[in-house]
Amino acid sequence: MTRLGLALTGGLSPWDVIECVRLAEDLGYESAWIAEGHGGDQFALLAACALHTRRIRLGTGVSSVFVRSIPTLAMAAATVDHLAQGRFLLGLGSSHRVQVEPEHGLAYSKPVQRVRDSVAIIRALLRDGAVSYQGETVRIAHFDFWFTPYRPQIPIYLAALFPPMLEVCGELAEGVLLTRSTLATARQVAGPLATGARRAGRRPEEIDIASLLPCSVAASRQEALDALRPGVAFYVGFFPRYRRLMAESGFAEAAAAIHAAWQRGDRQAAVRAVPDALIASTGVVGTPAECQERLAAYRHSGIALPIISPFTRVADGKQRALEAIRACAP
Repeated sequence: MTRLGLALTGGLSPWDVIECVRLAEDLGYESAWIAEGHGGDQFALLAACALHTRRIRLGTGVSSVFVRSIPTLAMAAATVDHLAQGRFLLGLGSSHRVQVEPEHGLAYSKPVQRVRDSVAIIRALLRDGAVSYQGETVRIAHFDFWFTPYRPQIPIYLAALFPPMLEVCGELAEGVLLTRSTLATARQVAGPLATGARRAGRRPEEIDIASLLPCSVAASRQEALDALRPGVAFYVGFFPRYRRLMAESGFAEAAAAIHAAWQRGDRQAAVRAVPDALIASTGVVGTPAECQERLAAYRHSGIALPIISPFTRVADGKQRALEAIRACAP
């Protein structure tokens, strides 16, 4: 079976999300992943999708370990897994300081350890129904479930970009969730994943390698590229971690120019500073045929589960998503 996932990141109504996920299921997509950020409550959306689908797996792409308490994350995951009858995947990540502190008013520190502590607590609650935990970043005197989870273990995927978190993925997770990958990314992350896996006595091939990939489908390649340019400008201009990722992916000069324009408040200049090559190298862009070729190239490069992420924070976002889902279907 050709593996393919769908990610939705905001801009759609709950019923639009359900329609997109149902279409993805009908067309043979393996999984659908819902982001949060500013896009609506991901667990509520996934619960609704669970009740309107039967086969497709449903995941958080991703849940921040800072903006919810860890027992709350565990309860939400177990609840959606019940509704989905064992089809749920828990994607966790450390989010970003530039979001957690100014947008949520919460302290952000030791993100790698916070992810470690979070995985330990969630797994204990699912397995045992109760937990007492004294960790470096999270301390819980006692918390217990007043219900029985559908499964004592839910697959956990961890978002990672750089070696420290990649090693944690190899050590603890069923899968890694990359983002904006190039065709070289799978080879580059293999070493840190293997280091973490061996430390835990695991085989590196046990870790599923997935990547969220910005996706734009249009009648012409240039039209598809232009549709993604504003989103790339935002991610590179606003998020230090993504700026570093683009620089290390071979676009250091462009990343610096985008950031400089963003810092001085010139959003249009930031958009203009995004080169076509950066967009094309880190996503699935073009005509339907070109997008299918690109997905095949990602699979060949070692991305076992490519996850297309159409840009939907625009007036015609739903239409863009439906067109991408149809064009990229396995």
